[in-house]
Amino acid sequence: MKAANFSSRHSIQDFFILSHSRYDAAIVDLDGTMVDTMGDFVVALNRMLVDLSPRDFPDNTLDSVTVSRMVGKGSGHLIKSVLNHLQVQSIPALLAIDSIAIYEFAYARYQSHYAAINGQYSSVYPGVSRGLLGLQEAGLKLVCLTNKPLAFARSLLKMKGLDGFFSEVFGGDSFERKKPDPLPLLKACEFLRTIPSRTLMVGDSSNDAKAARAAGCKVVLVNYGYNHGEPVRAIDADGFVDSLVEIANRHLHK
Repeated sequence: MKAANFSSRHSIQDFFILSHSRYDAAIVDLDGTMVDTMGDFVVALNRMLVDLSPRDFPDNTLDSVTVSRMVGKGSGHLIKSVLNHLQVQSIPALLAIDSIAIYEFAYARYQSHYAAINGQYSSVYPGVSRGLLGLQEAGLKLVCLTNKPLAFARSLLKMKGLDGFFSEVFGGDSFERKKPDPLPLLKACEFLRTIPSRTLMVGDSSNDAKAARAAGCKVVLVNYGYNHGEPVRAIDADGFVDSLVEIANRHLHK
């Protein structure tokens, strides 16, 4: 089925004429959807590398373009991806050692650095607060579902003034499996007491879309997110928007 393009006012309204009667809740992703956290990732990862080998890793070894291809599947996957990337780049410090052997140390240092700077190098995308308010005013119950560790997610939402929109927050360590597995979405629906077909997933990546499809939820993706550095428009989704305001626009102006 071809995804709808919600670039015009007419198509947005058509979508929500359906959703007003079909949807009871929305599950909203965090990184790349509500908050641009790339700065936090880059700073924490580079500080982690300095801890591994100050002589071999300056504090700007990784840039945002490189990191954007690795985020979205949880902290463990991110650290492994970084170590593998540096080995491929023939970094001397990693050629001499086994990345598996240093993974636990690297992971611990990353977690420590991320906790220290969480939210300091990030910003809320334009239209997020107004969009979430519009979804609430439309009668949708909201939960946040992210692959970010739960403690980091709760702290970030509170710092950015977004925590009050959600009845619950679920992180990458809340369940046995993460997105793109459908389990987190199914558990979120269970918490919301809604069935998947009446629940909308709002995200920025193939992880969100694959999880939604497998769970039986409709999915709308933002055009500005990370999506592992790949074009978001290539994903099988039900629609794409430039801002969360576009999703809720009809209800804000009715």
